[in-house]
Amino acid sequence: MKLRSLENIYHVHRNSRVKRWFYFFVAAVIIILFLPWTQNIKAKGTVTTLYQEQRPQQLNSPIPGRITKWYVKNGDFVQKGDTILQLTEVKDGYMDPSLIDRTQEQVDAKKGVRQYYEAKVGTTEAQLTALNSSRDLKLQQLKVKLGQLNNKLEAERAELEAAGNELRLSEDQYQRQKKMYEEGLVSLTQFQQRSISYQNALAKKTAAENKLAQTQQEVVTVNLEQNATVQDYAEKLSKIQGERFQSMGQIESSTGDIAKLENQVTNYKIRQGLYYVLASQDGQIVQLNKAGIGEILKDGESIGSIVPAHVNYAVEIYVKPVDLPLVKPGQKVMCAFDGFPAIVFSGWPNSSYGVFAGEVIAVESNIDANGLFKALVVEDKGTKPWPAQIKIGAGVQAIAILNDVPVWYELWRNINGFPPDYYTVKTEKNTTGK
Repeated sequence: MKLRSLENIYHVHRNSRVKRWFYFFVAAVIIILFLPWTQNIKAKGTVTTLYQEQRPQQLNSPIPGRITKWYVKNGDFVQKGDTILQLTEVKDGYMDPSLIDRTQEQVDAKKGVRQYYEAKVGTTEAQLTALNSSRDLKLQQLKVKLGQLNNKLEAERAELEAAGNELRLSEDQYQRQKKMYEEGLVSLTQFQQRSISYQNALAKKTAAENKLAQTQQEVVTVNLEQNATVQDYAEKLSKIQGERFQSMGQIESSTGDIAKLENQVTNYKIRQGLYYVLASQDGQIVQLNKAGIGEILKDGESIGSIVPAHVNYAVEIYVKPVDLPLVKPGQKVMCAFDGFPAIVFSGWPNSSYGVFAGEVIAVESNIDANGLFKALVVEDKGTKPWPAQIKIGAGVQAIAILNDVPVWYELWRNINGFPPDYYTVKTEKNTTGK
């Protein structure tokens, strides 16, 4: 009689399947060892953006002022140009409500002063023209007078020459008459008449000499008057020219003052437009650090931040120096974002779930304070788009894809502590000729 307990406990007489399972396991291991394995580099990173204008921006006060009204609160979404808050002046130099009008009045007054000096310049130019004409006329008169004196001088010289000739003739006749009188050939009356003729000729010559000397003196006087006229008019012209230059200097000074005042008017108008702090772009208001009404803001002081609504996201990953030669622009990277469920098979990235493809566009050459190098990764447009819910600053687990090798080679490499194979990124050649 057979006992069922013996049949269930003892299997001595049954065929064993261990050998079959052993062969099956060995075959499976051999097959697995020759399966392809994708080498990779694992790195951590964060979500960022490539463009500076898409990063969170600080809201700063353009001018010092007192907060009088808030138009937003933390978490509000605004569009570009929306009002954030309103300020009023705290500096006494800008508190006058009619500041622009009063400054404009100063501009108009300065323009009036400039017009006065411009008119004065015109008057001095007319005076200069009149003085030049008067000088030329005076010099022309003196020139004519000098010509007349020169003609008179020539006539008196001729008259003096004639008087000299007459004197010589009278003297010769006088000497002969005297000799004849001494010899008794002529009477005393005849001798006295000849003597009187001689005295008259001598007086006539003396008068001619005096007249010539007087005319020569008049010529000298006219020349001196001519020089004095030139000097006098030169002084007058220099004085008026100095007044003209002074007026022109005042015009230039007034022009500079007008430009300065007009600049102030423009600055005041622009400053009035800065009483309202506006949103620089579309986005969400966060981290407002001022509360209530009446708080004082300094020039350039931070009010809060605005997070842009439209962002072209990228990922910055941090690579160890030993892995840096393996990371190149154009390299594929698989990204698993924090908060999104993912099943990752590092050796078979195509079989992973919840990961998103990216591409390295730049690798920074400087090392950071943590001893790592930063690489920038953007979305691969040819694959599944990145989730719209990601935000700047979110964490990322990145896997940089390298060579495909057999599993046995990867085990052998890890056992020996060898790094992954040096990887060359294959890029498509540009066949357009551009």
